[in-house]
Parts: sequence; C-alpha cells; structure tokens
Amino acid sequence: MENTSTTRLLTLLNVSATKYGRRKWSLSQGPAPKLNRRKSVSITTDTPEPAPMDVEMQEEPPVPVNNTEAQVEDSASDPYETHFGCTPSCLSESSRTAVDDRQWKSTKASRPKLGQCLEFVPEGSSSAGPSQSKAHGVLERLHTPFKERQNKSSSKHAPLQNDLLEVLSQYPDVYMPSSPWESKRAVRETVSLHALNHVTKKRRRVIKNNERLAAAAKNNPDSPPPEDVQDQGFTRPSILILLPFRNAALDWFNALTSHTPSPAFQIENQARFVSEYGLPKDAVDKLLAAEPGTYPRDHVETFKGNVDDSFRVGIKLTRKSVKMFTEFYGCDIIMASPLGLRQSIQKEKNADYLSSIEMVVVDQLDTLTMQNWEHVNFVFSHLNKLPKESHDADFSRIKPWYLDGHAQYLRQSILLSAFETPDTRSLFNNLKNVSGKIRLEKRWSPIQVPEGLHQDFVKFDCGNLVDESEKRFHHFTTQTLPAILKSAVQSVNTAIFIPSSFDFIRIHNYFRKQNGLSFTVLSEYSTNQDISRARQAFFNGQKSFLLISERFHFFKRYKIRGIRNLVFYGPPDHHQFYAELLSYPFLDEGVESQDVSCRVLYSKYDWFRLERIAGTEGAVQLIKA
Repeated sequence: MENTSTTRLLTLLNVSATKYGRRKWSLSQGPAPKLNRRKSVSITTDTPEPAPMDVEMQEEPPVPVNNTEAQVEDSASDPYETHFGCTPSCLSESSRTAVDDRQWKSTKASRPKLGQCLEFVPEGSSSAGPSQSKAHGVLERLHTPFKERQNKSSSKHAPLQNDLLEVLSQYPDVYMPSSPWESKRAVRETVSLHALNHVTKKRRRVIKNNERLAAAAKNNPDSPPPEDVQDQGFTRPSILILLPFRNAALDWFNALTSHTPSPAFQIENQARFVSEYGLPKDAVDKLLAAEPGTYPRDHVETFKGNVDDSFRVGIKLTRKSVKMFTEFYGCDIIMASPLGLRQSIQKEKNADYLSSIEMVVVDQLDTLTMQNWEHVNFVFSHLNKLPKESHDADFSRIKPWYLDGHAQYLRQSILLSAFETPDTRSLFNNLKNVSGKIRLEKRWSPIQVPEGLHQDFVKFDCGNLVDESEKRFHHFTTQTLPAILKSAVQSVNTAIFIPSSFDFIRIHNYFRKQNGLSFTVLSEYSTNQDISRARQAFFNGQKSFLLISERFHFFKRYKIRGIRNLVFYGPPDHHQFYAELLSYPFLDEGVESQDVSCRVLYSKYDWFRLERIAGTEGAVQLIKA
C-alpha cells in the first residue's frame, strides 16, 4: 500500500482511538435536514457490549431462520461470503496487478437468455468465469415471493430474469449495452432483488457477530473478544444507484419495494417520496396524455413524469421496513443523479459515505451521455477512497481489504444502457473487479429508411483519435460544405445534424464568420420562441441552412419540415434519430425519394454509431472502405 494511504489510515486510527465509544448506527425517526449529515449516537447500557454495530438491529428480536438457509448463508460456497468475506479467494496480489495493468483473459460465452457475451477474468486466474454460474444465491425469504410473482403474472421475461440473477450472484461487473425498453422493468426488478439480497446478507452477518460478541462478553468477561468478526466497511452505505432523472428513481423505488410487500414490510416516508419524485397531484403529463404514436416510445419513457436531474436520497433497510430519506451515513442504499451527488460532495468537501460502496448500479447510461458525462466520471473517481474522517468506526470490525485500500477490486458495477458509446465502453474498461466482468454483445441489423432514398457515406482518413475532431472539421469545411454550396439544389433546404455539442459550437461559429451564408440553429439552449422562429424561417425558405444539435433532438423531438437535403456531420449516437430525420422530408406533400439527399461524414472511430445504423456487417464494410 502506498505511503500516503498508510499515513491516512494511521491518522484515522489515532483519531478513532481518542473518541469515546464506537460507531452506533443512527435511529433517526424523521428526515434529516441534510441528506449526508454526519452524526454519532452514544448509548450506554448496564452490560458492556464489546462492539455494537447497529442499534436498530440489536433492538429487533432474533429472527428464526430456516436451518438450510442459514447453513447455505454461512457456507464457504455462498457467493456473498466468497466475494465479500474477510479473505476473498479472488483478491490476490497477482489478480490486483493484472487488472491494474489491464491484463485480462477474454473468452466468448453464451447464456440461455442473455445471449452472446464476452467474459473477462484477470490474467492467470483459474476461475471458470461468472457466466458458468447456475445458482442464483438469493435467500429463500426473498426468492420465494419473487418466484411466486413470476408464476402468477406469467411473465415472458422470467427466463431473462433468472438468467441475469445467476450471473449477478457471482458478483462480476455486468455491462448490458443494448437493453431494450421492453425488458427494462424486468431488469430493474432483478437487479433490485440482487441488491436487497446483498444488504440482507450483510445485515445478517453483522447481527450474528453482534450476538457472538455479546455472548462472549457475558460468558467470559475477562477473555478477549473473538477476532474473526470483521464484517463492516468504513461507513454503512454499500449500494449506489446512479440515475438521470427523478422519474427513474421512482421506477427503481417501485422495483425495490416490489420485493418488500406489505404487511411483511413497512415503507416509511413513501408518500413524501412519491410526492417529491412524481408530478404534482393535479399536473397533466403531456407525453402520457398524447395520442399513441405522437411521440416515439423512447422519448415518452425517458421524459414522462418528473425530469429533475438533481437529486439524492438515502434508503435504510431493516428486517421489516424500508425507510426513505435516511441520512447518508445511516442508510444502506444511496440513489442519486450524478449531478446531485457531485453537488453534495462539493458542498461537504468529502465523499466518505462512498468509501464502502460494494455495488454500484448505473441505469440509462445512454441518457447520462446526453447530460454532462463529467459528473459520472467525478462520482466514480470518489468511490472506495479511504475516508477523511473516522465517523466513529470500530476498526476491529472493518474487513482487512478495506483497511488495505482494496475495496475497488471487489466492488461490483452493473451498467445498463440502450446502446454503447466510447464513453460507456471506457467506463467499463476501467473497472477493476477481480472476480471478472461480462459484456453482453449484440449484432445489429441495418436501420430501416424510406425506400429508394440514396445514402452517401463519406469516409475521411484519420490515423489518431486525438486528431479526429480536427480532421472532421477540416474535411467538412474544405470538401463537404464547398461541394454543397456549388449545387443549386443542395445549397437550400439543407439541415446539418451535429452529434457533438463541442462540434456544434465550432460549426456554428464557422457559419457566423462566413459571408452570405443564410442559416439558423436549433440547440438544447434554444428557447421556445427561438425554436418557433427557426423552424418557420427554414420551412419558408428564409434560411437556407438549419444546424441541429443531437441534444436538441433528444430533449425536444420536434418534427422539422422543409428538409430536402440532410448532412450528418457525424452519425448520431441514437440510431433512431437517423431514421426519424430521414422521414421528415416526407412530411411535406409531393416529396419523392429522389428529391431527398443524405450525406454522412464518418471515420473509423465512429464504429459504435455506424454499427447501429448500417448494421454490424455493413459497418465492417464501411470501415474497410
């Protein structure tokens, strides 16, 4: 371990030793004024307790459990104990070195319902790979109701859920880069069951060790307490769920509480959560109220309900309750947007509540790329760092690999997206789970466009990713645009679609500097009045060119009339946008396929986008051209 980490850890130990008492998890009865406020509770009893951990857990009477279930949970074959026990077999110096050096052994595998996948394990690992798992690892108390709901509803997604649960139970990183809307609810319920199972097993381990310590102190007060009771991290939160909007948080809340039904569980602060994360009582959601087909399904699913992108909430799970709006240092699950979490970290000037995250779920990665991706990178850069303060932690109960600063090598990351981008692939590539990681694969078919419409894919040479933006701009300004301006037909009614916001600003500035270019723009920053004027001016022919950013189309989804020529500065990330834009010229009467032109500028670094538009086989041919 590096000297800086050692120094920080020793400082924490010294600070902790000077404080009276040890950590006792909060019993707050109402919502805290600050979601990540740090608080210590000191409780004295007549009988000394060597290492109490969770006051609320101790207040609950012991719960009789099925003997078979208890044996499975305590056995060395239990996935939780194998991966997150005191001495995980997969966590070795060689495995850490391999993942640090990005030395992964990759193999192709296949699951019955998940399909083809690429599996990675650290070089030199003897593991058979998580894709070979045939057991779900879920406690019977949670799995039985789940199976009953599946059977009762006759869900067509049940095989997919069971297949995914078996993979997740082995705690590898899982990347699903082509998750369709039709199966999103089923995937959410499966991942939330896995998360709930994780927290429950962790809580049971803590309770069992609390009982052992109490029994040892009672039977032989003079003897030292048991040593094999390391069952904690630095702080309580162990699961982080990152989401783009509050409506997604409401969906995940519903998925989580589907496994904690009444009367077996009580949901505290449910009304407040639904109120704050849904729409006002009398509000009408125009997306849901519109006639079917008015808006594309992906747009409705993404933007229905509350689309506030700054939020964070703590969720505390106990044996019989789910408590929303728990302060961060007293909760088990943190559900937040990247922006909301970043604001909290910057305000408090630390992210200690992220130091012991053991599972991170990121849903709708494709939507997050349309926000500020830097927020996602910022949050991941603060995961599993040694805390700045001790937070009254009992270091005798902290697992050794936390103290060694190795938590990042065991953290499970679950990444869900409708499609893949270089940013999402980079996020997956930088994960360091020594248990391995799985990336699902998909072969794309060519997207359907109006029959008879000619598509001209124009490749520009670029040998370095760093120079790609400059090479694209140079090719557009020296070859593509001059050729368009020379044509009397293509120099009017021309829409230029620009995927990147940085490229959009650059092209906008370039057009402003050119004399005689008649153009208008539609960007995510355009007001409703700006949008109305721009659409009207372009449709009436007052403006020859219309610059459209992908973020504008993502957030607004307006139908643009008057287009006869489409120029894609680069293939769009959202493949459905390509087909939509090519359909807009036919909104005007009398337009035939031969009246419309389409030109797409691309390089070999546009592989992900090209694959979704031209199909996997077609993209291979375009890259080789």
